[in-house]
Amino acid sequence: MSIMWTSILIAILALLGLALVFGAVLGFAAVHFKVEGNPLVDQIDSLLPQTQCGQCGFPGCRPYAESIANGGPINKCPPGGESTIKALAALLDIEPQPLDAEHGVEQARRVAVIREDECIGCTKCIQACPVDAILGSAKHMHTVIGTECTGCDLCVEPCPVDCIDMVLLEPDIRDWGWSAPKPGIIASDRKGADT
Repeated sequence: MSIMWTSILIAILALLGLALVFGAVLGFAAVHFKVEGNPLVDQIDSLLPQTQCGQCGFPGCRPYAESIANGGPINKCPPGGESTIKALAALLDIEPQPLDAEHGVEQARRVAVIREDECIGCTKCIQACPVDAILGSAKHMHTVIGTECTGCDLCVEPCPVDCIDMVLLEPDIRDWGWSAPKPGIIASDRKGADT
């Protein structure tokens, strides 16, 4: 009986020793052979609107940023629009291009709103949302967290009862900013115009 327990103990200790050795080798390899990402991809990704809508033909903003970093076109993002194209062109030191109409047109920022009294709780909109901005559970009412919604429009089509509307996001204090003064107007000109 003791020979059997000794054999089992030796087998367990051998497996434990192998696990420790392989764990140490993998830990060493993970630290010393780590592949650093392209910092340009991170900069490009930070300029994109992070809607994860797929209108550019990529499954999200990060893959599109990788394509741009590899020399792909910068004009495929309708949610980002002209301002994003100009920012990308400035970052990459290239000429801005007009938005590619094949991928959509620039629109004002919108968010999804679920008409909750018509919602049947099918969860299809939850499954379609790339940023988890919809709350609800099966056979219960769903609602959209407006501050999390990117306005990608991906939840509208799968809804079987058509109870999701895309509404314009009204500007509020978080969006507000000073408008730049018009070039050529100086304070003395303005005083003369007021009198």
